[in-house]
Amino acid sequence: MSTTSTVTARIPAAPITGLYGALVKRFAGRMFGRVPESLGVLWHHLPALKASMAYGQKLQKWDECDETLKTYAHMAVASLVGCSWCLDFNYFMARDKGLDEDMAREVPRWRESDVFSPLERQVMEYAEAASLTPPTVTDEMVEPLLAALGPAGLIELTNVIGFANLTTRSNVALGIESEGFAAACGMRPLAERPAVGSPA
Repeated sequence: MSTTSTVTARIPAAPITGLYGALVKRFAGRMFGRVPESLGVLWHHLPALKASMAYGQKLQKWDECDETLKTYAHMAVASLVGCSWCLDFNYFMARDKGLDEDMAREVPRWRESDVFSPLERQVMEYAEAASLTPPTVTDEMVEPLLAALGPAGLIELTNVIGFANLTTRSNVALGIESEGFAAACGMRPLAERPAVGSPA
């Protein structure tokens, strides 16, 4: 698989070098078909890149919360913040995780879509509320999630949402945009998020 880059990063990509760089490029090549240009942008600060990747890998190993719910939460944050890279990457990874692609592509318009369960909608509402400034999470939002997921599951979901905000907001600030992972695999285009202020 090859991807088409649309990256317009505000920091030029650095050469990915060294033994660690060779390992990273090999891994990225297997996953994406080439080394994402965004990786070169983040290569300027290797400790920060390693820390982010390490925490992301740890999050993926946790299993107190359903993988589908965590993916939808991350995509809901990416759609809200406007991170096309994270939105496209998580949509692309939905196939690798065996998730329903047709449902995943609908996340940007989850409020209007009728494909999601009540719990999935509650998760995405919580993800958006936790991501606003200031957060707008209410006891009424948390109560059904706590009942459905349990304390550990809700904490895990909240950590995923927090990490999603770190990555999405960093990418948007740095001008890192979608590199077309999903499109290069022949996946349908993501549904578009309704304009702000449009009726639900």
